[in-house]
Amino acid sequence: MKTLPQNLILDVYQSRPKTTLRNIFIVTTIIILILWSLSVINYPGITESSIQISRNILKAFVNPSWDLIFSLEVDSIPFLMFETLGIAFLGTLLGSILSLPFAFLSSKNIVGKFAYLGTIVITIIRSFPFFLLALMFVRVSGPGPLTGVLTIGVLSIGMISKMYVEVIEDIDPGILQALDASGASLFQKIRFGIIPQLTANFISVMIYRFEINVKNATVLGIVGAGGIGFTLLTAMSAFRWQDAAAALWGIVVVVIFVEFFSTKIRKKLITGE
Repeated sequence: MKTLPQNLILDVYQSRPKTTLRNIFIVTTIIILILWSLSVINYPGITESSIQISRNILKAFVNPSWDLIFSLEVDSIPFLMFETLGIAFLGTLLGSILSLPFAFLSSKNIVGKFAYLGTIVITIIRSFPFFLLALMFVRVSGPGPLTGVLTIGVLSIGMISKMYVEVIEDIDPGILQALDASGASLFQKIRFGIIPQLTANFISVMIYRFEINVKNATVLGIVGAGGIGFTLLTAMSAFRWQDAAAALWGIVVVVIFVEFFSTKIRKKLITGE
C-alpha cells in the first residue's frame, strides 16, 4: 500500500478545523448551566415515609385491583380506556381536519411569501400549554368527554399543521406540469396530481398524532375532561395504590397496543411493505 508523503500528512493535520476553543466553551457553558440549575433544587433527602410509599406503590403495581381490570362496569378500567381511546380518536380526527387550511396557507409553494402568516398562527396555537387549554374548555363546555375531544383537537393543530406543511412543500411539481401540458382542469390537477401525493403521508401523520393523543387523553381526566385520568388521580389522592396500579396497567397495555399497530400501518402506507 502506497504511503502518503510526510509533508502532505503534516499539511492535512495543520489544516484541520480548530475546534478546541469552541468545545471548551460549550462544555464550560453546560457545566455552568448545570450548577446554576442545581442551585434552585431544594432536595430534602429521602424520608422514611417516602420509602414506605414507594414500597406500597411497587407492591400495588405487582398486585393491582384485578376486579377493576376484568370488570365491564361503567367505572371499570376497560370501559374508561375505551372512552379514552374514543376521545383520542375523535380529537385527532378533529385536529386533522382543522389543520388542513392552516397547512395550505403556510406552504410556500401554495401561497408564496405570505406563508409566514399561517406559520405565525400555527406557532401561537403550539404555544398554548396543555392543561391551560383543557381548563379553558372545561369552563366553556363543562366537564366530560366532549371537553377532551375539543382540547385534543385544538392541541393537535400545531403539530399536525407543521407536518402537513412539510408534506405539501415536498409535492413533485413535475406531475402538475405534466397535467397542465395535457390540458387538465384545476379540479383534475387536485384530484390526480395533489391528493395522491398527499393522502398516504397525511394519514401517516394522523396515526402518529393519534399515538401521542392516546397518552395525552389519559391525563385529561385530571381536569375533568373525561377518560381514565380522573380515576387515576382520585385513586392516588386517596392512597388507593392498587386501584391506581390497575389504571396504570390499563394505560400501559393500550399504549403498547396502539403504538405497535400504528407503526405497522404507517410503515405500510409509506413503504408499501
